[in-house]
Amino acid sequence: MRVVIARFPFDLIKTEVQDSMKGVKPEPITGESVLIGGRHYPVKQVGEIITRQDRRDFSAGEVTRALTRLGFTCSSSSTPVARTPLEEASALLQAPAAPDGDPTG
Repeated sequence: MRVVIARFPFDLIKTEVQDSMKGVKPEPITGESVLIGGRHYPVKQVGEIITRQDRRDFSAGEVTRALTRLGFTCSSSSTPVARTPLEEASALLQAPAAPDGDPTG
């Protein structure tokens, strides 16, 4: 499907986007995100990989529209992203310790 990102046309296919993201570790999500292969990625990270452009050259909205047209599920920054049990456990392990070593806070 032909999409325009940062004023440049791209012919993207859903399977090619999925293949491009295989083995790529998702960055922390601070804004809009997209679900690809069971993982949530920031749309700017995906846009940078699929367009080979600097992420400052395009908006998250441009990439979100393109990925939505391809059939991916995108979430806005105001929509909470459900964590997998592994992601939840990892987040809990990285939480700062309670004061005075009291686990109840």
